[in-house]
Amino acid sequence: MFSRIVARTLSATALGALLLATGTPTALAAPQAPPGHFQDVIALPDAFQPEGIAIGPGGTGYVGSLVDGDVYVFDVRTGEQITTLQGPGTPSVGLKIDNRGRLFIAGGPTGQARVVDAATGALIQSYTLTTEPSFINDVVLTHDAAWFTDSSQAQLYKLPLGPGGALPDPDAIEVLPLTGDWVQQPGINANGIAETPNHQALLVIQSSTGILFRVDPATGVATTVDLGGVVLTNGDGLLVVGRTLYVVQNLSNTVAVIRLNAAGTSGELVDQRTDADFQVPTTIARFGNALYLPNARFDTPPTPDTEYSVVRIER
Repeated sequence: MFSRIVARTLSATALGALLLATGTPTALAAPQAPPGHFQDVIALPDAFQPEGIAIGPGGTGYVGSLVDGDVYVFDVRTGEQITTLQGPGTPSVGLKIDNRGRLFIAGGPTGQARVVDAATGALIQSYTLTTEPSFINDVVLTHDAAWFTDSSQAQLYKLPLGPGGALPDPDAIEVLPLTGDWVQQPGINANGIAETPNHQALLVIQSSTGILFRVDPATGVATTVDLGGVVLTNGDGLLVVGRTLYVVQNLSNTVAVIRLNAAGTSGELVDQRTDADFQVPTTIARFGNALYLPNARFDTPPTPDTEYSVVRIER
C-alpha cells in the first residue's frame, strides 16, 4: 500500500470500511509532501475503520476508529503520523476538539461519551448518556455545551460546560427530546450536528430521510430547514463555516455546499463537491482553505488488510 500511495501523491488509493474487523491496526507513516505542498490523500493504518475527524488550530488532525476507539493523530500538512491515542476497546465515532486540548468523543453503541486529553489520550471524564439501545453518533461544541446525537432515539444529549469550560459531574447530562417536525424513522436517524450561523440553534441531519432540521436547544422543537425541495440523501457529517454549510453525503461520495441564512431556517444548494479519491466519506473538518474527510468505505467488507485514508479537498 505504501508504495502505491507514494506513486500517487495527489490521488492515493482509497481506504476504509464499516464496523467489525479482526487484527490490530498498525501504524503507517504517510509519505512526506514537498515543502509548501499539502498531502491530498493521507494514509491511515490498515483495518482502522475511521469515522469521525477533528483538526486542532495548529494543524494536528485526529481520526477515531470504529474498531477499538483508537485515535490516529497526524500532521495535516505532511500527512505524517504523530501518534496514536489508545482507545477503550469500543468505538470512537464523531469527535471534536476544543481550545483547551480536549477531545469530545461520541461512543456509538455504548451509549456513552468521553472526554480525553488530546495530547496523551488520558481519559478526563466519561459520561453515560443513555442505557437504552442507542448509537451516539456525533458531537458539536458550542459556547456553553457539548451536544451529542443519537441515531437510534429521538433525542439529543447536552453536556453543559461551566466557567472556563469546566466539565460537569457525570450525572449532569441533560436529555432533549426531539419534537415538532421530527418524525423518527427506521434506520439511521439523527446523525451529523452543527450550530446555525448565528449560534442560536442546532442543525441536525436525519440520515434515513435526508432532511435537515433546525433544533431549538431550549425546547427540542425541530423545524425542517427550507432548502427549496433539496433532499440530502445519505446525509452524515455537518460543518458550518460562516454561513456556508457542508453536508457529507457518505454513500453518494458527495459534499453538498449550502448557503444558509443567519438563523439557519433556510438555505440554497450552491455546489456539490466530489473527488476521485472519495470512498464513502463520513465526517468533515476544516483547516485553512481545505476540507478533510475520512473514507469509511461502508460499502466494502472490512478485513485486516483493508486500506483507509483521509482525503483533502479545497473549499
